Amino acid sequence: MDMFTSGARPARASFWSSPAITAALPWLVLAAIAVALPLYGSGYWGVIATRACVYWVLVAGLNLLVGFAGQLAIGWVALLTLGAYITAVLSAANVLPEVHPYLALAIAAIAGALFGVIVGLPALRLRTFYFAITTLGFATIVRQIALAWASVTGGGVGVPGPVFPPPFDSQWGFYYLCLGFAAICTWMTVNIANSRFGRALTAIRDAEVAAEASGIAKPRLLILVFLFSGATAAIAGGLFASLQSYITPDAFTTELSVLFFIGVLIGGRGSIIGPLLGTILLTVLPEFAAPLVAWSTFLYAVLLLVIVLVIPGGIAELLDFKNRKPLETHRALVPRPELLKRLLAQDDDPGTLTLEQVELHFGGVRAIDGLDLTILPGQVHGLIGPNGSGKTTTLNVISGYYNPQRGRAVLKDAVLTQLSHHRRAQLRIARTFQTPRIVGEASVIENVMIGGTIDGTGSFFESLFALPRHWQDEKKLHETAMLALSAVGLESLAGVRADRLQHSELRFVEIARALMLRPAFVLLDEPAAGLSVEEIRRLGALVVEMAKNGTGVLLVEHHADLIFDICDHVTVLNLGKKLAAGTPAEIRSHREVVSAYLGG
Repeated sequence: MDMFTSGARPARASFWSSPAITAALPWLVLAAIAVALPLYGSGYWGVIATRACVYWVLVAGLNLLVGFAGQLAIGWVALLTLGAYITAVLSAANVLPEVHPYLALAIAAIAGALFGVIVGLPALRLRTFYFAITTLGFATIVRQIALAWASVTGGGVGVPGPVFPPPFDSQWGFYYLCLGFAAICTWMTVNIANSRFGRALTAIRDAEVAAEASGIAKPRLLILVFLFSGATAAIAGGLFASLQSYITPDAFTTELSVLFFIGVLIGGRGSIIGPLLGTILLTVLPEFAAPLVAWSTFLYAVLLLVIVLVIPGGIAELLDFKNRKPLETHRALVPRPELLKRLLAQDDDPGTLTLEQVELHFGGVRAIDGLDLTILPGQVHGLIGPNGSGKTTTLNVISGYYNPQRGRAVLKDAVLTQLSHHRRAQLRIARTFQTPRIVGEASVIENVMIGGTIDGTGSFFESLFALPRHWQDEKKLHETAMLALSAVGLESLAGVRADRLQHSELRFVEIARALMLRPAFVLLDEPAAGLSVEEIRRLGALVVEMAKNGTGVLLVEHHADLIFDICDHVTVLNLGKKLAAGTPAEIRSHREVVSAYLGG
């Protein structure tokens, strides 16, 4: 008996402590409370719970914009207003013959998706607070139109909300209808969050240049999210109109818009469960502080300030138990370069990457002055020179962050200087950066998987509904990312948040992300900065193995020993011009190079 007991207990403990159960537990508790609410809740709390479900339908879509993509869409109440009036007006037959409430809701969703794109388009050019102001402006315009267009909307008098047919015409029936919509929206946003599209959104938010270098097309992705978020907001508006029974422009206040936005922020960026709990909290909180309702906006602001100061990661950080465990100290990076053969096998000739008479100047400063450069596949090409000599600028020209005033960059038959950032990644040009560009709140493996975004075959809507190609993409990306992490020696830290890693480990995370592209050419910008002597040696072995597997490497580095040990060819820049070029032995003995850069 003792043997049986001692064997059963660890199994039970491991089951309840498994990552899948830990992640699912909050959802199961919420679902049980929500489904059973009519058994113990009064009619009054039923109304509050229904309102929370309606709000979450909107916030679920808004969360992808604010929490994942980092867009300050404060005025999203405009889409709620639009959906409410379209559903109510069509159902009430104010203008057209009466439309069934479900059909009216579907029409509102389509209109919300279209207007979501219209409202969101400025985000492709405007940043941060400028975009927030445009969304607030749109919300004001919609509200004023609802007030002035009295022949359709009823003006200040309002219009009756739709009544859904049985069994959803009763209070608890309608609650279950709203709960069903909330559950579906939650499921869809979880699918997106755990897809290549969700990871791409967080990359746009926290590391936009790295996202572009990985081939992520920001405009196209944001438009898809605007479509989805606009549709969910409009559906929430139709449900809101039914809940209110009668709607007027006064129901769609700025305070309501602020509530949605703050719900996402206090919930935590890049989380689904956190903003959901934040929305529930902000819906229920006024019921406990009814005398302070006039101070609601002020109280929301205070709550947001407290969260930012005390728990910057929001509610999601409180629920992130696995990242509270201390990491092993004195960790050693031990790459396995032999695994690169499985990642970098080239099926065809990648061609030669060349710069032809490239000139780039900023005002009177010539950052690059008539530079010719040739990088061959299967070779390590070192690019060295004093600070300000144009090394990183050269990488930025190849990557597309700068457009030269003269000359061009060419790969095979493609003129790179005519292509956008993300199109260059599709030609298998990868890069790292002087300062690691990492999504700190995402895990190490999620950061690496960002690098393989363009290799997915499933569409946004296939991921939204978790169709087969979505799962195929995720399985393939996960396997490739684990292989890349194993190659750089970080597989044991795959599930750890990236912002908990040491600087040297972040360097190798970036290299693993670049390897996800199966690059024909990789641009490494000072990858040895901050590494120990042994880590530099291991980095060198990794870079050499990349070249042996057919990848052309352009290495910008200040560690001269690393350059001379592993490079096949070295180019020296000074004041934007090529000072010398040749083998490492030739550069070591070049008099002008020694005088201008190496010393001695």
